[in-house]
Amino acid sequence: MHNLINWLVESIGAMGYPGIFILMAMESSVIPIPSELVMPPAGYLVQAGKMDMLPVILCGTLGSLFGAYLNYFASHYLGRPLLLKYGRYVWITEEKFAKVETFFLKHGEISTFIGRLLPVVRHLISLPAGLAGMNHLKFSFYTLLGAGIWVTVLTWLGYFIGSNQDLIMKYSHQALYGVLGLSVLLIFIYVKLQPKRNEDRG
Repeated sequence: MHNLINWLVESIGAMGYPGIFILMAMESSVIPIPSELVMPPAGYLVQAGKMDMLPVILCGTLGSLFGAYLNYFASHYLGRPLLLKYGRYVWITEEKFAKVETFFLKHGEISTFIGRLLPVVRHLISLPAGLAGMNHLKFSFYTLLGAGIWVTVLTWLGYFIGSNQDLIMKYSHQALYGVLGLSVLLIFIYVKLQPKRNEDRG
């Protein structure tokens, strides 16, 4: 792990901001590169004075949006049968997709936001959104909001912890649990508000 973290720090430092964009686009699409291995090293480089915080967060967030749109358009134009047929080559199993699709259908548009904060779901939530033809403005907004929160948390994590790979992995998991708790709270609030909205419309 030590060698991997060092390699990532050196690689991100060499590739610069475009490298962060590309890696996070891959993380957000069908190539599940863990964001926990991309953004904390970038945060460490900010702390070392080799990068600036705002461009790092922007590149990570916009890269996530770009990768999400790759999934969105792939599912929108290929359709469900082709997606499931060829998805297995990039680790998209029918069982995995069914769970994400159920999550999307159950929680509606807010699932795009919440899904960006959840492991596994994060890089697949754009697929049912594409199949459903979700409004682009809403898709972009919820994706940017969810991705922006997660990218910011991980970048600041790397900034404060530095290059200590053991602490990065430890606190990345703790940050994940915190974000999961936030997601559960948001789902609870959303579900509670739904009946009130339906009454108002009626």
